Amino acid sequence: MAGQIEARLTELGITLPEAAAPAANYVPYAISGNQVFVSGQVPFVDGKLQFQGKVGTDFSTEEAVQCARICALNILAQVKAACGGDLDRVVRCVKLGGFVNCVDGFGEQPKVINGASDLMVEVLGDKGRHARFAVGTNALPMNVAVEIDAIFEIS
Repeated sequence: MAGQIEARLTELGITLPEAAAPAANYVPYAISGNQVFVSGQVPFVDGKLQFQGKVGTDFSTEEAVQCARICALNILAQVKAACGGDLDRVVRCVKLGGFVNCVDGFGEQPKVINGASDLMVEVLGDKGRHARFAVGTNALPMNVAVEIDAIFEIS
């Protein structure tokens, strides 16, 4: 029988991807006590990198919101792996950290990272409400438009 979070994903028509392997010398997540620290997730879809470029020239704010949503799906995939496949172990999403690869003068980073924040609340309900930061930068690894990391509390 599927858990409550899996049922919610099904209701929303969302299929989580497989948790991606790290791209360098780090782990995709680390568990310390009852917290899961998820390494920065980028917009991989079916093993292919999406959204390479800058927000403000290559992508609109609305497109970047979709990019952040993909990052959030990849975060949930890592949390699922950390929880042995049982997302019902999630007590809450504690914090998201969002980085937006953007042009000078771009100021809509919070709106972009809402793509991830909104997904957490859609999927986890009140457990998805979290603290967060959203900052702009001149470059991100592999020239992706968005990268997001996360901290979750689990049981």
